[in-house]
Amino acid sequence: MFLEYIQTALRQAKYKILEDKTYYGEVPGFKGVWSNEKGLEDCREVLQEVLEEWVLLKVRQGDKLPMIHGKRLKIPNLIRP
Repeated sequence: MFLEYIQTALRQAKYKILEDKTYYGEVPGFKGVWSNEKGLEDCREVLQEVLEEWVLLKVRQGDKLPMIHGKRLKIPNLIRP
C-alpha cells in the first residue's frame, strides 16, 4: 500500500528546466516535496526519496496524508511511536 501511494503521487509530479539548466520537480499537494538536480533522472530519484521521507515524517507526527485519486494512506496506530 505504501509503495502504491508513493508511485501514484509521483505520477502527479511536475518537472521543468530552470534558467540555470537544472531540473526542478515537485509533487502538487505535498507541501515542501521538491527536488532540483542537474539531470532529469537524478531529479526524479531525489524527488522520490524526499517524498518517501516526507510521508514517513507525517506518519510519525500523526498528520493526515493528502488524498490521491480519492484514496488516503492509512497507517494503523500500532506502528506510531
